[in-house]
Amino acid sequence: MQNQNIEQEAQENQTKRYKRKVLIFLLLLLLAGVGYSLYHVFGQKPKENVTVISGDFLPEGKDAKKMSDKELKKFAQKKADDSQFNMMIGSKAMISNQSQQGTLHIKNPQTNTYPVNVVITDDQTGDVIYTSGAIEPGEEVSHIALEKTLTKGTHPAMVRFSLYDEKTRAKKGEVTAGVSFIVD
Repeated sequence: MQNQNIEQEAQENQTKRYKRKVLIFLLLLLLAGVGYSLYHVFGQKPKENVTVISGDFLPEGKDAKKMSDKELKKFAQKKADDSQFNMMIGSKAMISNQSQQGTLHIKNPQTNTYPVNVVITDDQTGDVIYTSGAIEPGEEVSHIALEKTLTKGTHPAMVRFSLYDEKTRAKKGEVTAGVSFIVD
């Protein structure tokens, strides 16, 4: 009987060791699976396709030629002329009190490359007194009708010339000058 108990205990110990080994093996297998998954999710960076260009250099000249000094001067002068802007406007406008019309000479010389729009504002109130609309190079305005009624007397005003690109009609810049409106 004692022999039987010893055999039974030995068999139970052997079964316990076997179960413990299987459990350790399963835990190691689970740990390896989790580690592998974490490595693939967090450890690897996405692959980037990289194009290697070897020898991307400036090619030899084909159709270009050196500009002569005369051509360079002509090109530079044209750029300088295009950037110049001259505007002619009388310093005084004579306006009739009854009709609110009168004379003010505004000229966009033919030498200019930009069409202009002229807006005249009263210095005291800031109100718009007159707007010309587009004045192309070579055109002039001599007779004006006021957009705001002015009382008798002398009224100082600010003239704003807005320059526009002749092709795109986009505004390129502004120039200002002073003028006096004499209403009689």
